[in-house]
Amino acid sequence: MALGYVRPARPEDAGEIARLQLATWRAAYRRILPRHVLDNLDEAYLARRWSAAVQEPPSGAHRVLVAVEQAEQSYLVGFVASGPADAEALAPGEPADALADGVAAVTDLLVEPRWGRRGHGSRLLAAMVDHWREDGFTRAVAWTFDADAATRKFLTSTGWEPDGAGRALDVDDMLVPQVRLHVGVPAERAAS
Repeated sequence: MALGYVRPARPEDAGEIARLQLATWRAAYRRILPRHVLDNLDEAYLARRWSAAVQEPPSGAHRVLVAVEQAEQSYLVGFVASGPADAEALAPGEPADALADGVAAVTDLLVEPRWGRRGHGSRLLAAMVDHWREDGFTRAVAWTFDADAATRKFLTSTGWEPDGAGRALDVDDMLVPQVRLHVGVPAERAAS
């Protein structure tokens, strides 16, 4: 029987987080982002960035959590990264104070496709909500690719909604539309 759980990322996880990010992006975004961009992503560079995010977060409210599938062996199968909303969470032209204090921003939420539909995304999100509550966040936002139906479906199934903001990322001279979703952070954990 397989078990899944979530824990804080450790420095030694950085390489595996980078591998998961590349594998997931190359599978999930192959019809959204230019192929040569996905092919040229540097795993070592990503690993260094994840190592810094885990070891030297900008604040105590910046977190990286990982999902683990445990059977005969343990496998890192997904991760979520979040922190206080900053300029990267804003829509173009939105004033700097549009996302006031108390708003968390999800920067990454990925589960490797071969491990999907096993509850890992839900566990990651639930664990992050617990941290948001501890840190005093009352709302959270996340940008998703407009064409990423799987992520949008997952988030909306857990109560997230579009907040009306949109932007387009310039990815090697190709504009890739994104929409911003938001959700209120419940004051207390729901009873099981």
